[in-house]
Amino acid sequence: MKNRRVLFTLVLAAVLLTTLVAIPAFAGSLPPYAELRAALKSVVVEKNGGFGLNMWATVVDRDGVVKLVVFSGEKRGDQWPGSRVISAQKANTANAFSLPSLALSTANLFSAVQPGGSLYGLQFSNPVDTTVAYRGPSKAFGTENDPMVGRKIGGVNVFGGGLPLYDSAGNLIGAIGVSGDSSCADHNIAWKVRHILKLDYVPSGVSPTKDDNIVNDIIDGKSISGWGHPICSDEAAKIAKEFSNSHPIRSKK
Repeated sequence: MKNRRVLFTLVLAAVLLTTLVAIPAFAGSLPPYAELRAALKSVVVEKNGGFGLNMWATVVDRDGVVKLVVFSGEKRGDQWPGSRVISAQKANTANAFSLPSLALSTANLFSAVQPGGSLYGLQFSNPVDTTVAYRGPSKAFGTENDPMVGRKIGGVNVFGGGLPLYDSAGNLIGAIGVSGDSSCADHNIAWKVRHILKLDYVPSGVSPTKDDNIVNDIIDGKSISGWGHPICSDEAAKIAKEFSNSHPIRSKK
């Protein structure tokens, strides 16, 4: 009897240890609601190359489950209502098409999904689950009890604003999506927010700086690299180009 109890204890300990080790690969250290909202609010007041509008931000985990939805304004009507779901769609996309060894931002996908592009048709896959997107009372949108939280939103978005999240150990733990301004400003805001959260230990990417930064190389309607995004404004392009100096990605510990 005693031996059985010892065996049971050892098995239980092994199961618990395995569970604890496995959690960081998926749950990781995603930010709490207040931290994400504070980061978003601090970035939207900066120059980002857009209209200076309030924003929505959504974070999903590695399984594509919505964990956080926030807005930067005082109330939910202070930013485009339609951008709430778009931000979630962007987060889902950046998570769904990034890997532990390769980060792809939603901005990187723009040219690839155009007719003749290497990923043409991707934008029609993985549709948004509208029963998740529009469920629940509107007054809860953007709060800690947003009706999307805890559910998979789906969706594919192919312009700037979605970035994968990598913790200090290099684990891909999910993604962030930001929406509410021009697509280039969305990308810049998402980049800055990710940097504040210290979840930018990006392994590699398709940009000239080998990360998931926006690539502005479209000439006469065609991207030189195949991963290009249109320039929304000279200011936005300049801000993004300076990220390797102003908001550089981190190296895993």
